[in-house]
Amino acid sequence: MTLRRGASPIASNNPGSAARPGLVLASESPRRLALLAQAGVVPDAVLPAQIDEQPLKAELPRQHALRLACAKASAVHAIWAGSPALILAADTVVACGRRILPKAQTDADVRACLRMLSGRRHTVVTAIAVAAAGGALRSRLVTTTVGFARLSEQELEAYVDCEEGIGKAGGYAIQGRAEVFVRFLQGSWSNVVGLPLRETVNILTNCGYSRAADDP
Repeated sequence: MTLRRGASPIASNNPGSAARPGLVLASESPRRLALLAQAGVVPDAVLPAQIDEQPLKAELPRQHALRLACAKASAVHAIWAGSPALILAADTVVACGRRILPKAQTDADVRACLRMLSGRRHTVVTAIAVAAAGGALRSRLVTTTVGFARLSEQELEAYVDCEEGIGKAGGYAIQGRAEVFVRFLQGSWSNVVGLPLRETVNILTNCGYSRAADDP
């Protein structure tokens, strides 16, 4: 497979198969890559999308996630120069009501997010988008409701100090130390990590992709 400059090749799960399209992951998230591997999906390449991820004025969380996922898939499709492949993109948003929480960049961001999430329920929305070789898009939205216990100042500051929330939507990682904060979860756990596995496998299958484990 010829790779576009800047793409990272991965050991293919599709050796010599002309019937099954290749797969390019339009994300640099190691969590999404690990989740795909957990489901038996190994992308042929990783090529992160470079787009503006700032919310539009008055944009709601579901609209924001879907717009970004589709934009990521389309952007990578436009620059992909390898063999015909499906482009898989996703965007995860943590929201309190209509408010989109930021991807925490500083300790202050993490602290502010945790204060907002403490003792209340919030939603985690992930949009999945797949661009076919011809550019046609398929998408899916998945929502999970998460409830946090009321956090003490000691718990909050200890989490800020561990720096796990840096770079995470909503300032926390449910697959890490923040899992002890969760008192309620309704929906997909992997969705909160960053990629709802059942829905992702389904949309890839509907686009003609099959995992190596599914082959006869």
